[in-house]
Amino acid sequence: MNKDLNDTSEHIEVSVDELDDADIQHVNNPIVGLKPIVKEFLGSVKEVRQENNKFIFTDGAASVEVRVVSDEIIRVRMAPHSVFLDDFSYAVPLLDQKVAVFNFKDEKTYYSVSTNTVTCRINKENFLISFVDNDNNITNEDYLAMHWEENAKFGGYYVYCTKKSDPDESYFGLGDKPTDLNLRGKRLQNWNSDTYSFAKHQDPLYRSIPFFISLKEGNAHGIFLDNTFKTHFDFAQEDPTKLSFWADGGELQYYYIHGPKMMDVVKRYNSITGTHQLPPIWALGYHQCRWSYYPESKVKDLAYQFRSRKIPCDALYLDIDYMDGYRCFTWNKKYFPNPKKMIKELSDDGFKTVVIIDPGIKVDDNYWVFKEGKENKYFCRRSDDYFMEGHVWPGRCQFPDFTNPEVRTWWGGLFKELVEVGVAGVWNDMNEPAVFGSGTFPDDVRHQFDGHRGSHRKAHNVYGMQMVRATYDGLKKIQKNKRPFTITRAGYSGVQRYSCVWTGDNVASWEHLKIGSLQMQRLSMSGLPFAGTDIGGFSGEPTGELFTRWIQLGVFSPFMRAHSAGDTAEREPWSFGKELEDINRKFIELRYKLLPYIYSAFWEHHRYGFPILRPIVMLEQENADNKFREDEFTFGDKILVCPILDEGATSRNVYMPKGNWYDYWTHEMYEGGQEHLIQAPLDSMPIFVKAGSVIPEYPVMQHTNEIEIDELKFQIYYSDCEVNSFQFEDHGDTFGYEQDIYLERKFIVNGDKKSMTIKKSVEGLFNPRYETYDLKFIGLPFKPSKIIIDGVDFKGEIFFDNLKRVRINVSKYFKYIQILK
Repeated sequence: MNKDLNDTSEHIEVSVDELDDADIQHVNNPIVGLKPIVKEFLGSVKEVRQENNKFIFTDGAASVEVRVVSDEIIRVRMAPHSVFLDDFSYAVPLLDQKVAVFNFKDEKTYYSVSTNTVTCRINKENFLISFVDNDNNITNEDYLAMHWEENAKFGGYYVYCTKKSDPDESYFGLGDKPTDLNLRGKRLQNWNSDTYSFAKHQDPLYRSIPFFISLKEGNAHGIFLDNTFKTHFDFAQEDPTKLSFWADGGELQYYYIHGPKMMDVVKRYNSITGTHQLPPIWALGYHQCRWSYYPESKVKDLAYQFRSRKIPCDALYLDIDYMDGYRCFTWNKKYFPNPKKMIKELSDDGFKTVVIIDPGIKVDDNYWVFKEGKENKYFCRRSDDYFMEGHVWPGRCQFPDFTNPEVRTWWGGLFKELVEVGVAGVWNDMNEPAVFGSGTFPDDVRHQFDGHRGSHRKAHNVYGMQMVRATYDGLKKIQKNKRPFTITRAGYSGVQRYSCVWTGDNVASWEHLKIGSLQMQRLSMSGLPFAGTDIGGFSGEPTGELFTRWIQLGVFSPFMRAHSAGDTAEREPWSFGKELEDINRKFIELRYKLLPYIYSAFWEHHRYGFPILRPIVMLEQENADNKFREDEFTFGDKILVCPILDEGATSRNVYMPKGNWYDYWTHEMYEGGQEHLIQAPLDSMPIFVKAGSVIPEYPVMQHTNEIEIDELKFQIYYSDCEVNSFQFEDHGDTFGYEQDIYLERKFIVNGDKKSMTIKKSVEGLFNPRYETYDLKFIGLPFKPSKIIIDGVDFKGEIFFDNLKRVRINVSKYFKYIQILK
């Protein structure tokens, strides 16, 4: 075919038979042979009209809406026959206009819609769309005009967008894909799938997060394809000059999110899809899980082992065997004759109890949950009006339609008895949804979709998200002012508003330890920061060395949980002998010591939208080498984490970003911007702290409520340039922070060869009980002779050791400290 698809002046219809491979792009249509497939492209722009912050362009048949969302975000929608779908999204619940100033211009060859930050240009002749920054640099541009083809089997359209890809352009994000951090050269899809013992590069997995970040020439932008159908992404795999994304139905609707920093892109994505609610602080402790711990005596012994061995732990999990015949919201009275008494005893010893709940409800007219759902017609139906049925753990099951708000309210209320018994958290599993044999629901299952009805093709990727939404909302209502704790296996963009996630049924292998590190980083930069892996691997048998290295990585996993399958050997921190038990205890204790820092990083995400884990490329995106550095990251912005990911390794090269970094263990200082060889025997892992950081620490405790803090500790690292830090504190489990019942301390550290200063300010109304701080200044380049606190000489003893540390006790109300040579 010789027609130039980039140079068309009218709406084009092209038969697939006429297209060469480059033109077809990705016509992967299942109905080839039923009738000729016609791929239709936007033609030249015939008309434009404005509706407030929206501009609608048309070629006479199809229409494109360009909406200004904020100074940095512009949404693009295409309607093949100028009929837009209802403006509804589970990912973006409330799309407020957040910009007051924007401009529209009618230039000779293009229209432009501009904010103070970015301009969207629509080429009049061929409808190609591009985005331009204030320096007139094109950051993103179409290769082909947006296009579509009819779906003769289901109705609707396959919708496509093909953009240019520069040779040096890299791509990141898209959720927890178990592949390289840099996605260039990959073709991936989103379709929530139950993937037991998934392999490296396997796709798709459990979650659908159609958001990615582009990085080229040191500048970043993001694309969020808000489409719940099966979506596809070709990151310059088929053709190195093209980036393509498309969907098997629905509307072509994407958000362009301007940078130029990757961190800015993630924050702005979070501004429209939401951040994770601040979790209860106990959820940040160590959690122990297995399929399954039963009967009651086994659970009690597990608790006893943790406490007697002095290994901190905050939560124990009950998998499906706690139920009566796998019926949700019931108890197996043979295994757990008095669950309320057992949970009370566990609670008295500092353990929270988390239980699993699946979506499959056993077909049994004597089972109260099924009976209520059946009477109220809450279960999913197929196109012929019969109920959707499938086999999962209880046998023959029906499934609630969680896209129906009435069903979600009913489901949330079902947790009342579990909460009254003492259950503290809920784990939603099998909610891709997974069905034995068929894999998932048939395509013809119908869903209410909050009044925007559709088939399972439309609802599949949001089913698990809406299930955990119902769970979260129900717990929040029942628990009053207590923060719910929920965990989900399946999800869609925005699920972070309701739940944390884990990466699913991984494998006890060194390869999966590496994959897990990548998945957590990718999830964090994809808007899902509260994530973790099954420590030790779900299936298979880890060696003691592998389990210990996984515990070490787990300390810096936002969600820290060990979990294993029932057909494997038990794996608790003491399962591999005393030597490894001692090392595992040391690192779990480290997790608890760093809890105030970890909790502050969660607050920074919730309030400001920052990711919790930050790959090296996010810290120094202008360094092209960092696009391929994927085995280290920072937790927050102050702690550099460099896990040992290879069997037998006792050292590794560590790249340290620019600036100075202190070894957490030895306090030795290293210069950044280069690699260093760091020793790491099995009882250690390379951890570094950025110079100028103020790191809060708790005393070691067996669970988060064990000790009333009587003095907060801070480790303050010398810097010869100004560095900002902060620390957040509140009640730890209520929503009081929404009424300013919190405390955010802000610190500024600076120094030179003769002095070091630290300034403190506070925000919020929370007032902790302790009155003093234990301050440890690390890395001073001089021996101090005087310390001035708020203009008054410090009269106490100044402790200075050979590691260049000074330690003093001060009132928590101090505002300014100066240490003089």
